[in-house]
This record gives sequence, C-alpha cells and structure tokens, in this order.
Amino acid sequence: MIYLDNAATTYPKPVSVRNAVNYAMLHYGANPGRAGHDMSLKTAEEIYRCRLVAAELFHAPGPECVAFTLNCTAAMNYVLKGLLKPGDHVVTSCLEHNAVMRPLRALSEKGITFTVAQVYPGDNDATLNSFRSALNEHTRLIVCTHASNVWGIRLPIERIAALAHLYGIPIAVDCAQTAGILPIDMKEYGYDYLCLAGHKGLYGPMGTGMLITEKGSQLATLVEGGTGTNSISYEQPESMPDRMESGTQNVAGIAGLRAGMEYIKRKKPETILKQEMELVRYMYEELSKLDGVVLYTQEPDERYFAPVLSFNIRDLPSEETAQKLNRYGIAVRAGLHCAPSAHEYMGTIHQGTVRACPSTFSTFNEIRGFVSSVRKII
Repeated sequence: MIYLDNAATTYPKPVSVRNAVNYAMLHYGANPGRAGHDMSLKTAEEIYRCRLVAAELFHAPGPECVAFTLNCTAAMNYVLKGLLKPGDHVVTSCLEHNAVMRPLRALSEKGITFTVAQVYPGDNDATLNSFRSALNEHTRLIVCTHASNVWGIRLPIERIAALAHLYGIPIAVDCAQTAGILPIDMKEYGYDYLCLAGHKGLYGPMGTGMLITEKGSQLATLVEGGTGTNSISYEQPESMPDRMESGTQNVAGIAGLRAGMEYIKRKKPETILKQEMELVRYMYEELSKLDGVVLYTQEPDERYFAPVLSFNIRDLPSEETAQKLNRYGIAVRAGLHCAPSAHEYMGTIHQGTVRACPSTFSTFNEIRGFVSSVRKII
C-alpha cells in the first residue's frame, strides 16, 4: 500500500513510538499522581517527560502549560467554550475545519457572534487586512488554522498574532495540520492558545492531543473531576495542567506522543518540511501534465503552503476517484475533509476533492506510483 492519507493520520509510526507504547503497557500500568508507590511515580515521570518535550518543541513558557487532550478538536472546544461569553465576538478564517466552525455555530445560539475573514493565498498583506477589517469593539478572540487541511494554504499566523496583540486580543491557533512540520514558536510570537493533534505530524498514537497555554486558569472548564491533587476540595483546580486534565490519562498514548515528538526533534521540522514539500511539488508538477486533472492552487511554495495537495479528475466524484485509487493500492481521502468552509471557498462543495499528503516516510517512487495510478484512471 502507498499511504498518502497522512493529513488525516500519519502512518507508519516511527519504531520508537511503537516501542514506547509497548513499554508503557508493561511498565507504566499504575495511575499517575494517584499513589506513592514506585509504578505510580514512574508513570507520573513519563507523563512529565512528555510535557517537557512538548514545551521544548513549541517553546512554551513551561511544561506546566501543556495539558493533554483526546485530540486537537477537544483542545479547541476547551478554548472556545471556556473563554467566550454571550456578547463576545470572534474572528476566524474562511478555511477552517469543523473543529472550529461547529463550536462557533453552537456558540452563536448563545449570543456569541463571529466574522469570517477572507484568506488571499500568496498575499499576506491582503489576508492581514481582511482580519483587521473583521475586528470590532466586542472581539474577544481570533481563532484560525495555521494551514488548511484541504488546500495546504498557510495563513500568516505570526502577523495575525501580532495584530491580535496590538488590539489586546488573544489568539488561538489550530496547529493540527502543521505541528511537527512547520516551525511553531510560542514564545517568539506570543500565541495564547496552541491546539495540537498528536496523531498527525507529531507521529503519536490516535487519541492524543494537547492544549498549550499559560492562560488555562482563565478558561471555564467543560469537564470537572478527580485530578489527584487537592482532593479535599470540591472545586476544580485553577492551575494548569490539572484544570484541564480530570480523570485517568491515556498513559500509553502520551508515552507514544513523547516518542513521536522526540523523533521530530531529532529530524527537525525544517528538514521534514523541505522533504515533504519536495514530494508535494513533484506530485503537483506530474499531475499538472495529465489532461483531465484539476488542480486548485498555484504550485505549492513552502512560504505559503504546507505539504498537502487536493485535486479532482474532471467531474468524477472525488469519492469514486479515491475508490479507484484504492484498487491500485493507493490510500487517500476524498470528500469534504470535515472542512466545508474550505470547499465553499474554492467552489468544490458539491464534488469535494481527493487529498494526497506525504509523510517523512514517503518516497519519490511512491509518488511516481501514485501519479501512474491517476494516469490509468484517466
């Protein structure tokens, strides 16, 4: 199988990740922070090691700012529903995943409004002006994706963060598609809330994610319960990460996530980005030679794109194209990719697209096999 569905979940995982999960199942079987015996303490140490690695990788203020979540969607819900109140206004982009759009729609029924800012690929000045024009006196949050999970279009997130801080507005960044691939420096650019998926570019297991913030005490909680700390109190802790981590944690998943992030640190995100962008550009160039292939963006450039490519074959339903590719042993995703806003933006809401995304394990030979299969379908 040629696996190009890495925008959904990376596969395969590094050997170190698989080993870390297996080791955790054997040696970290006790509940962390709930007892004083050796296994519980060792398990808690492994959890803390993962926080340390995450804080170092993303230049967070400290490991205590790292809260583990089920996935990036959960982290985004913690921010949106924990921060916003009736009468508040939010600015977001026209390329958002449903992890942002659905919570905003749900919150709109509670008196929270939002404005969608237009994104102009390749013109960061125009995109920034669009965000600036969308602000008003009630704006309490800017929330946007770092890069589109459908088109790979990068937002000028560093400049949007600077704009937000100029007006005293916090910013939440959906890094599901970019963590581990694009450099993300929380300290330098002052991102207030980073929402991350563990199972994509960080090469961790599914069912892992993170919310990184030093402002967790400002968020109302969605879930309350046991944290292993200050158990005599009926009140949820105010300090991070306990405030966001009620109940027993996914220890094996967190151990695998730690190993995945250490793998990223060894390879370096800039090296991974260069490798994957070379593959995507080659894919784009070869597909552009095929009569009948529809490409929707300019040739991907790492200044403006992440390594994701969507296409169609004439008016063939995208799901049918993906099924045909599957018969040739090619794994891709088709449809709307949980991001109807991004498809409305590009006019593909009815057909969807076929999405191909390499990983650090992908090769040029695999991309050639993929292109050859598309040619056969045509």
